[in-house]
Amino acid sequence: MTSANFTAAENAIDSGAQQIRDALREAIVERRLAPGTKLSENDVGSLFNVSRTLVRAALQALAYEGLVNVEKNRGAFVAHPSVAEAQQIFATRRLIEPSVIRDAARHIQKAEIKDLRELLAQEERLTNQRGATARRAEIKASGDFHLAIAAITGNAILKRFMDELIARSSLVIALYGQSVISSCGHNEHQEIVDALEKNDVDGACALMLKHIDHIEADLDLRTTKKGGDLRDALQL
Repeated sequence: MTSANFTAAENAIDSGAQQIRDALREAIVERRLAPGTKLSENDVGSLFNVSRTLVRAALQALAYEGLVNVEKNRGAFVAHPSVAEAQQIFATRRLIEPSVIRDAARHIQKAEIKDLRELLAQEERLTNQRGATARRAEIKASGDFHLAIAAITGNAILKRFMDELIARSSLVIALYGQSVISSCGHNEHQEIVDALEKNDVDGACALMLKHIDHIEADLDLRTTKKGGDLRDALQL
């Protein structure tokens, strides 16, 4: 095999694994795949019509993010965060997200405010809808709001860290959340944008902390949910 052919083959493997990783990650973040769901290499490979090698690479990437646990002689499972891990995730958000707000406030312009308003409008439309599909879309839009603020900072490392933090928060909410509406309150998102638009940075930080407190307060740290069907969760 020539160097060019080897590079092409390597890229194909990376691309294939990335596609599987993205599909599984989205299903986990949107709470279609419940914590504890078994992710059999054979089952996932059959659903995507790919080799176990690609599936294994995708699962290893998700394990690195903390979204999947790989257990020797048992296989891979959607991560099942403990109560202590859940508390640590929200403690970390309290440390990180006010700093994200302050950094974003230094870069935010009218165009970014407009983009955030459009995201909020989409979230509001979804909040008023009913059904499982609308609910999943609302959950994603809610998480996207936090990621959009991180993106305004222009800090790619911070954005990647927030990607993982919000994903792991979604996993915790899937396992312990009680509310039938989005735990990530739409009205609180609006208040944060209002404060940023007024350049009230301290106010925006305080609102973000209150918002995170409300998300965590909605958790029942005694409750667990059973895993669902893999094919249905991946919508294949």
